[in-house]
Amino acid sequence: MNAVWILCLRQLKRYSRSRARIVGSLGQPVLFLLALGFGLGPTFRKAGGGDYLQFLSPGVIAMAILFTSIFSGIEIIWDRQFGFLKETLVAPVSRLQVVLGRAIGGALVAMVQGLIVLTICLIAGFRFQNAAMLPVALLFMFLISLLFTSIGTAIGSLLDDMQGFQLIMNFIVMPLFFLSSALFPITGLPAALRMVVSIDPLSYGVDGLRGALSDASAFGMATDMLVLASLTAIMLSIGSYLFSRIQL
Repeated sequence: MNAVWILCLRQLKRYSRSRARIVGSLGQPVLFLLALGFGLGPTFRKAGGGDYLQFLSPGVIAMAILFTSIFSGIEIIWDRQFGFLKETLVAPVSRLQVVLGRAIGGALVAMVQGLIVLTICLIAGFRFQNAAMLPVALLFMFLISLLFTSIGTAIGSLLDDMQGFQLIMNFIVMPLFFLSSALFPITGLPAALRMVVSIDPLSYGVDGLRGALSDASAFGMATDMLVLASLTAIMLSIGSYLFSRIQL
């Protein structure tokens, strides 16, 4: 397991050195928080939805985690093109340990981004309904991070072109975000749209975060946790298998 933690630390070290990456990855969530949170807040309140900032903040936190974690897969392509991946794979450790190290490291990086956005939300006016549920919220953040890091790893293992990876990720990431429950309540949706939301894995992460931070879960936090944990285990297995088949 030492190799796993070494790779985790490597991912964190990469993140700490990239200030442009930190600032850049915060731009879109902050824009959504300010533009939608304050712009649509009065309309949402008049419609009887309450404080839109309280509703939106968990979705914005999940958005920051989603973007950071799923785009961690591009590092596999980068390392493959510049020869760093070959150095890792010739080390006397199993590829499963390599995947676990990269996935956990990427998940921790995404969690840091989520915590930064959470702090910004608190500054903007978001408030916990029950501070004792913060550890549960952190667990949901970690599961979201690990799930989408595993998806990024799986896709990055199949591709060898960074531009192709970015195009595919944009095709996946934006629907995942907009078709989750991050921006709108699930209740009252048309049946077809509600079905789409219910099969979006990010919906369960957003709903779990919203339940832990704002006490407003639509699916139930136990269901959210079960779905996220199951999908994370499945995608981590798929990502490990695809990574093991990389040919250098």
